[in-house]
Amino acid sequence: MSAKTKDKLATAVIVTLAGIIVLVMAGLLGFILVRGLGHVSFHFLTSAPQTIKEGGGIGPQLFNSLFLLVLTMIITVPLGLGAGIYMSEYAKPGKITDTIRLIVEVLSSFPSIVVGLFGLLVIVNTFGLGFSLFSGALALTVFNLPLMVRITEQGLSGVPAAQKEASLALGISKWKTIKSIMLPISMPVILTGTILAAGRVFGEAAALLFTAGMSSPRLDFTNWNPLSPTSPLNPFRPAETLAVHIWKINSEGLAPDAPQIAAGASAVLILMVLIFNLLARWVGRLMMKKFTAAK
Repeated sequence: MSAKTKDKLATAVIVTLAGIIVLVMAGLLGFILVRGLGHVSFHFLTSAPQTIKEGGGIGPQLFNSLFLLVLTMIITVPLGLGAGIYMSEYAKPGKITDTIRLIVEVLSSFPSIVVGLFGLLVIVNTFGLGFSLFSGALALTVFNLPLMVRITEQGLSGVPAAQKEASLALGISKWKTIKSIMLPISMPVILTGTILAAGRVFGEAAALLFTAGMSSPRLDFTNWNPLSPTSPLNPFRPAETLAVHIWKINSEGLAPDAPQIAAGASAVLILMVLIFNLLARWVGRLMMKKFTAAK
């Protein structure tokens, strides 16, 4: 068999496998969206769920998911940026640094259910925070922090060495160089990774079963006092997120239209994750054009 024939055969196999994967993913997404979008409406997105009656919605669960996302990123982004900067620019090569990197890699591969059990034992019970949005945010920070550290470290390592050395040669301090030269150049990578991490948080369920809880109190959206137990802005209240709600409806839903509610909620969740991914690509390209000469 000639080299050209082998090349064509290998190319055909790769293209076929890629096509099969794309078809499977497109079929799965299409099935979920076609099955669920017919049940999505403004009332469905804003009304509270019903236990045994028809016509329930996902309003509180959708708000809880977005609020939890904001809380998680408020905690994760500063810690991830700081740790990534330290690992990239300040940590000296050696066994200790290699051990830290190994720990980060191990944490990133933890199953989310293990993170949830850790959150239940340490955050919920030991620290006494109970089932709450804040407990869920801390658990998801453990789950998401390794990703942010790697993204920051890779973004900073991609900065051309000549630009860093030129800044230091001018007498600019190391921190000023990082803040004014390296971070702006690496911002497209960091921002894109941050948005992708946010999409990952939005669809998480297993870790939240044991930390944020599987129920939510009746919320008064006219009450904006963050210390009130009925306020939607209270981070220390139990909160059922959209992903957890889908699991709960499918496993123990009593409403006559439970399958339709689960299908509609699944379609909304898929759309939100797709929006996060498309937004990450768009922001990444926009930032790349702003900070580089790319067209």
